[in-house]
Amino acid sequence: MTSTNRAFVGELIAECVAVFIIIVFGDSVAAMYSLYDPSPYKLAYWGVCIVWGLGVTVAIYVTGAVSGTHANPAVTLALACFRGFSWKKVVPYWVAQVIGGFLGAVIVYTLFSPVIDHYAAVNHLDRLHDGAGAGVFFTHPGDFVTPMHAFVDEIILTAMLLLGIFAVTCEYNTQAPQANSGALIIGLLVATIGGSAGYLEAWAINPARDFGPRLFCYFAGWGQSALPSPNNYWWVPIAGPLIGGVVGAAFYQGLLKPFMPKPRTLRASAETQD
Repeated sequence: MTSTNRAFVGELIAECVAVFIIIVFGDSVAAMYSLYDPSPYKLAYWGVCIVWGLGVTVAIYVTGAVSGTHANPAVTLALACFRGFSWKKVVPYWVAQVIGGFLGAVIVYTLFSPVIDHYAAVNHLDRLHDGAGAGVFFTHPGDFVTPMHAFVDEIILTAMLLLGIFAVTCEYNTQAPQANSGALIIGLLVATIGGSAGYLEAWAINPARDFGPRLFCYFAGWGQSALPSPNNYWWVPIAGPLIGGVVGAAFYQGLLKPFMPKPRTLRASAETQD
């Protein structure tokens, strides 16, 4: 194996591990929120958002030096469109990310399967027909939200995510945090999106975060309640974020980045201060 191929394999492993970490923490807190009565989070929803966000932060710290931690097909697509990421790597990254989501769901199921079974029995629900416990693993529209409205929501929310990520990681943005704290800010961005709009459709904003666990649930007894899911919802948290990610990245690249101070301007400013 050449050094280039070896590095690429490492990137794919890192992407898989990154989504795995996010799902293990995120879906576990979803289980804590939805399966217990009383729930430790019903009156402290911000805690759910923080755990999801910190899951992203931990994933970045663990894998960022290897792959840059896209951990999201929408991020990978946006980077290919605007930041020179190789198009040849896009689909392999997507596959690795979905596998990470699948494996993360396996671990969450291992942890919480007795609780899921108890929840279903107490509420007289089953997985296949009622989707008992499905909200632990994948997203669905909230109250009063139709699938098409959720599709628009996911475009908007993922656009906000990529707008923030592109700003935080822009080399010309003098207000962006340094590398060591950027991961925390991105995690807080994810938490903020969840805290402000999570009840709409559980703020997927990441196709791998939804589809990987959804695919696991299809094979773990949820069947059609996972895929294609009621009202064929399965495609919404895939297509919406992919479109929204490009929109948010384009917004930053087209409307803000052209006005960022360039290196020559920064050097001239430093020389003037000296």
